[in-house]
Amino acid sequence: MSTQRTLEMDFATELNRTQRLRVYDARQDLNAADISTAMGNIIAKNIFNGSGGALTGKAAARIITKNVEEIDLV
Repeated sequence: MSTQRTLEMDFATELNRTQRLRVYDARQDLNAADISTAMGNIIAKNIFNGSGGALTGKAAARIITKNVEEIDLV
């Protein structure tokens, strides 16, 4: 069995939409300050631009953890 951790970051956009970015295999030691700083850097550097326009603010963030069990078929 393996555990998968995914960081989801939601950003507000200039067209009043929400844009979600996912980071798979997120580190175990991430904390709120790390995530907030990363989101601020992403916004400041304007490196992503989707159909909703440029990212303008932080909306939400979450870490999703799920257990995956592979089944051997006989």
